[in-house]
Amino acid sequence: MSDPVFFAPSRRYTALEIAGLTGAELVDSSYGKTSISTIAPASEGGKDALVFIEGRKNAGPLRTLNAAILLCTPDIADQAPPGVAVLVTPRPQAAFAQIGRLLFPAAASPPPMTGETGISPRAHIDPSARLESGVIVEPGAVIGADVAIGSGTIIAPNAVIARSVQIGRDCFIGPNVSVQCALVGNRVVIHSGASVGREGFGFVGGASGPERIPQIGRVIIQDNVEIGANTTVDRGAMSDTVIGEGTKIDNLVQIAHNVRIGRGCVIAGHCGISGSVTIGDYVMMGGRVGLADHLTIGSGARLAAASGFMNDVPAGEVWAGLPARPMMEFMRDVAAIRKLSSKPKKG
Repeated sequence: MSDPVFFAPSRRYTALEIAGLTGAELVDSSYGKTSISTIAPASEGGKDALVFIEGRKNAGPLRTLNAAILLCTPDIADQAPPGVAVLVTPRPQAAFAQIGRLLFPAAASPPPMTGETGISPRAHIDPSARLESGVIVEPGAVIGADVAIGSGTIIAPNAVIARSVQIGRDCFIGPNVSVQCALVGNRVVIHSGASVGREGFGFVGGASGPERIPQIGRVIIQDNVEIGANTTVDRGAMSDTVIGEGTKIDNLVQIAHNVRIGRGCVIAGHCGISGSVTIGDYVMMGGRVGLADHLTIGSGARLAAASGFMNDVPAGEVWAGLPARPMMEFMRDVAAIRKLSSKPKKG
């Protein structure tokens, strides 16, 4: 549940307003003035809550539903209990998220950690740095020489922005984040503890052990990217590491040097992407996926959690397993192993 200490609603929204904002259809117009002040899962709800249910397979909570307004698919609208305003839409979860962002804007876009509204006197900013009006720099942040930061961007406490980095407008650079050798677009969110632009893991054998190969590339982060806490994005060796527009990356992900990630990808926690991997647009990667170096993952591919990849994946395919292979092949292998293990032992 939301705690008003941390997340206070911006205002109440009526069923008619929600219908207009999301394009959903209000089933009974007499419920038009029914309003909500919070969001909740359908299993919990509440008298002032907006909830959603998507499809018959998820319709169990309807039997005991307690909510003010329900967003649902057309196939279950007639199962809603009396007293609940029903809004029908083919994509209830997307509509629910849209209203949630309006209701709790601080949960949708990180605010300043300390409540600063300008440049903290306890931040260190090199005189050559160029900050547009409206930039917020919180205590302990360090901004190096020749840095450029766009208006509306927040630099949180103890973040370090190294020399010549460029950061666009309306970004959030979280506490203890370090950014170096990087060009960052607009509306980018980088959460606590992430490291962007450190040198890649490049070594060559030498007489006394591994010797460093200079890493002289950059990190290019396009607009509307989100990077989770404690994730690392290495700069390129001699070309660039690139993260495409709208890609969302979870916590504790490793992105090695020269990796190129397309637009709109979703990468879950604990994934490891080795050097020089190319990932197309709208790829989805489950948690703990591992990719060997120099692979190509085609656009629209889906990689199952905890899978290990040694081969390229064609566009649009679903792969799983260790080593990973097409999903149907993986499922046949699992079935065959189960069949073998279930055979009775010979006396």
